[in-house]
Amino acid sequence: MKLLVASRNAKKLVELERVLGAAGVAGVELVGLRDVAEYPETPETGATFEDNALIKARDGARHSGLPTVADDSGLCVDALNGMPGVLSARWSGGHGDDDANNRLLLAQTADVPDDRRGAEFVSVCALVLPPELADRARGEGVAAETTVRGTWRGTLLRAPQGTHGFGYDPLFGPDEEPGRSAAELTPGRKDELSHRGAALTKLAPLLGRLSMLGR
Repeated sequence: MKLLVASRNAKKLVELERVLGAAGVAGVELVGLRDVAEYPETPETGATFEDNALIKARDGARHSGLPTVADDSGLCVDALNGMPGVLSARWSGGHGDDDANNRLLLAQTADVPDDRRGAEFVSVCALVLPPELADRARGEGVAAETTVRGTWRGTLLRAPQGTHGFGYDPLFGPDEEPGRSAAELTPGRKDELSHRGAALTKLAPLLGRLSMLGR
């Protein structure tokens, strides 16, 4: 079974492959947006991570005819009342400029004391099925639209640490790894702890049931 991952981020595709492999899900071939015909993408104007993940997944299923997984994720900083939140990728104005986003976030929180630097990564993954698959999938206990949420608590660091990962990883100190950032973890350890790993792990059983339909 082909599964569209509605992202151009190759690292997210690799991350999903690792999580599905660890969960024992077989028979799923992942394809990214670069592997399907280009289609118009609806602006991500949702007020929640769920809204935006569904926008992306619905677009993918509608235009490609494939079951589609989309992730919307971000960093929620306690001292900023949960921001950047859904605006994480474009916090500095442009979209996906990790360095600029990190610099701005550090500047905005420079005066926040250590005991108030709590933060949380949030990931919502949406699975949307095309109509021709939805009826068959219901018999396997898979809804036409599903969202799952994963979270990861930690601390906002005062300077970037590490060279792995992407986004705000260098500024996020996981509670489970004192003194280290998410960008200093091995891929396996990150999958074990992370918000996206938690969400994808919840989604894996549904993808396993879907894969049985193609056999």
